[in-house]
Amino acid sequence: MTDVRTVELPEVTIACRESGRPGGPPLVLLHALGERATDWDTVLPDLAPGHHVYALDLRGHGDSGRAARYGLPEMRDDVLAVLDALGLARVDLVGHSMGGVVACLLAQAAPARIRRLVLEDIPALYPRPASVVTEEDTAEPAHFDWAVVKAVKAQLDTPDPAWRERLPEITARTLVVAGGPASHVPQERIAELARLIPDCRLVTIEAGHLVHSARPAEFIAAVAPFLNS
Repeated sequence: MTDVRTVELPEVTIACRESGRPGGPPLVLLHALGERATDWDTVLPDLAPGHHVYALDLRGHGDSGRAARYGLPEMRDDVLAVLDALGLARVDLVGHSMGGVVACLLAQAAPARIRRLVLEDIPALYPRPASVVTEEDTAEPAHFDWAVVKAVKAQLDTPDPAWRERLPEITARTLVVAGGPASHVPQERIAELARLIPDCRLVTIEAGHLVHSARPAEFIAAVAPFLNS
């Protein structure tokens, strides 16, 4: 059973889908840009059946509130505030794409709070050509704020150099899951990112950027034993 709860923060309300074994070790899931917590549903039953799982809608996404400011550091601070509000002293943390960057920033800022870290096809924190954001013409309201897309893409195009420089400060045992050559993320950059994290293993699943949704069984085979170790 999944319970949906909200955490009221000073700037924004964060929605959280809570499921799994009551009293189990906490596992926090962070989605990609333009996605929401339900994006994990395909792998949730098998991802960590022994865990108590908290899948968050990051600010500007899903059932979380829209905010006056958007950015990756703001999302990092939101997640840390949610951990404090829920009384979660130390968690396992899984992040896909943008959510992986947020997870990295959190693991740098509060290393003692993260036991295991999983980064799924994460942007490589190097400057890249500026991307063009075009708001889609659709009759249905988007399940995210277009302002968050523009703000986050701008930060990923020109990332703060400190984000990469501080990767060696991550103390959590880390698994990086790369999507292989079909992904738009440069795989050599992901490999370099993995080398900068002290206790890190890299695995490639030939699925493209959307690893957990395109190849759920292979994703589970790599991630679940790591989380349970």
